[in-house]
Amino acid sequence: MNHVKQFSTGLLLLVALLVVIASCKKETTNDPLPQPATTTITTISPATAPVGSTIVITGTNFSTDPASNTVTIGGVTATVVSASPTQLVVIVPTGAANGPVSVTAGGQTAQSTATFTVAIPALKPVKEVQGTIFANTTWRKDTVYQLRGMVYIPADFTLTIEPGTVIKGSGPELDPTGTNHAGALIIERRGKIIAPGTATAPIVFTSAKAAGQRAPGDWGGLVLVGKSPVNQLRTAANPNGVRGTVEAYGEPSDNSGTLQYVRIEYAGAVQVTTPATRLAGLTLIGVGTGTVIDHVQVSYSGSDAFSWFGGTARAKNLFAYRNTDDDWSIDWGYVGNTQFGISLRDPAVGTSSGSNGFEAESYQSAETADIIPVVAINGYTQTAPTFANISNFAFSNTPTTGLYQAGMYLQRNTAINIYNSLFYGYPEGLHLAGATTGALANLTSGTLDLKGVVLANVLTPVVGAGAITTDLATAYFTTSGRSNQIIQTSDLASLMLRGENFSLSAPNFLPQTGSPLLTGAVTGGKLADSFFTAVTYRGAFGTDNWTANWTDFNPQAKDYDR
Repeated sequence: MNHVKQFSTGLLLLVALLVVIASCKKETTNDPLPQPATTTITTISPATAPVGSTIVITGTNFSTDPASNTVTIGGVTATVVSASPTQLVVIVPTGAANGPVSVTAGGQTAQSTATFTVAIPALKPVKEVQGTIFANTTWRKDTVYQLRGMVYIPADFTLTIEPGTVIKGSGPELDPTGTNHAGALIIERRGKIIAPGTATAPIVFTSAKAAGQRAPGDWGGLVLVGKSPVNQLRTAANPNGVRGTVEAYGEPSDNSGTLQYVRIEYAGAVQVTTPATRLAGLTLIGVGTGTVIDHVQVSYSGSDAFSWFGGTARAKNLFAYRNTDDDWSIDWGYVGNTQFGISLRDPAVGTSSGSNGFEAESYQSAETADIIPVVAINGYTQTAPTFANISNFAFSNTPTTGLYQAGMYLQRNTAINIYNSLFYGYPEGLHLAGATTGALANLTSGTLDLKGVVLANVLTPVVGAGAITTDLATAYFTTSGRSNQIIQTSDLASLMLRGENFSLSAPNFLPQTGSPLLTGAVTGGKLADSFFTAVTYRGAFGTDNWTANWTDFNPQAKDYDR
C-alpha cells in the first residue's frame, strides 16, 4: 500500500514538472523579439524654400548629434544645423533639386513621401549709380547696385552697405561721362564707407557681366582715401585716375570706415590709358588706423590684389585669389600693420614684367641719392610697414620664369618688416634691389627686417641688385638670429602641407598635424604691438581656417541677380 502511495506521489510530481516545463517553453516561444526603433520622416516645413535657407524635418529616431544624421535634398547632401530625436534643422544646399528628402540615422534610412521644392528667388531690382553722391546713403541687400564710371562718396558723407548686398561694376563703355573710366567706388578723404558684412552674408563687389562671361579687369575696383600721411608732395596727383591731389594731412588715426567680410571680384580695369594704369581690387591711399579692415577677399583682379599708397591702415585676414599682378603692392610711405594674409596664384596667369607676392618700394621713381628726396609729414618718409603671418603660394611644381618673379621684391629704399611668413613656388624667393648705399644701410641697421620667413620651392632663394649684391643679400637673410629658412626641393614634403593646399577650386591651407610650420614663430620687437595676435605658427594658418564660409572659389558661376 505504501508502495502505491509513493508511486502515486512521484507520478503527480512528474506531471507537475512537465506542466511547468511546457509552460516555460510556451512563454519563451510566444514572446516576440525586441525590434529596433524605426527612422521616419513625418513633415518637412516649409515644403518650398530657396538654397541657403533652413528647413525643419520632423520624424523619429534621429540622432542628437547633428553630424550623425545624413540628410539629402533632391540627392544633394545638406548641412544639419541642430538635431533632436524628433527634429532636424538643415540648410538647403547649393545644387539641391526638387525631390524627396532622405534621412539616414542609426543605420536606417527614411525617405519623405512628399516632394520638397527648391524655390527660385525673384530677380532683384538693379539701381544704377554714377557721379558724386552728396548724401548719406544706405545700400540694401534686396537691390543690386551697378556702378557706372567712377562713383565718389565725398567728404562728410557716409555710404552704409547692408550685409549680403551685391554691387556690380560696369566696364568703361558704360561711363556716363564719356571718359571711358570703368565703374569704381571711391571713398574720398573725410568720406566713409560702413560695410560690415558677415561670414554668412558677405558684401560682394563684382563684375556687371553675366555668369560665365566675367573676366579679370571687367571694372575698376574699390578705393579708400584718407588723411593719414604719405611721403609725396601735396601737389602730387592721386594714383591710377582717382581725382584730386595728395594734399598735406598728418592724421595717422584717421577713420575711413569699415570693411568686414567683403569680396571684390574681377576688378583691375585700365583707368588711365597714357600711361596705362589700373586700380587694384582694393586700393588704400593715406588710410588711417581708425579704419577697420578684416576678412577681405580679392579675386581675379586684372591688376594688383591689394595696394597701399602711404597711410597707417591696419588689416587682418586678407585673401588674394588668382589675381594677375602683385598680391601686396606697397608704396608712398605706408607704415601700417597687416597680419594673416593668404595668396593662391594660378601659375598660368601673371604679367610679362613678372608678378610678385610683395612689391614694396618707397618711391615710384628710382633712387637718385642717399637723402630721401620727399617732404616728410609727421616724420614718415620711408615705406616701413609690418606684415606678419603671410602665406604666398604660386607654383606647386617647379617654378618657371616669364610671368613670375619673386615672392618678395623689395626695392627703392623700402624698410618693410615681414615676419613669420611662407613663400612657396617662385622663381626668386627674395629680391633685394637698391640703387644706392642708403638701401644697403637698411639691412645693416635692421630698418628692413625679415625674420621667421620660410622660402620653399624657389629656383633662386635670394637675389641682390644694385648696391645690394646677391652675397650681401644672402648673408643678411641667412643670419642665424633671423630664424629664416630655405627649404630645398628634396625636403618640401617635410612642410606637411595638405594635398588640397594648391587646389584652385577647393583649397585647404591648414598645415597637417605635426607640420614644422605650426611652431617656430619669432616674437617681440614690432610684433609686441597690441594690434598683432600672438601666435606660435609661421604662415597664415594654424588650426583655424579663417577663410571658411565667406570666401568663394567659383564666382564665375554665381547668380548675383537673385
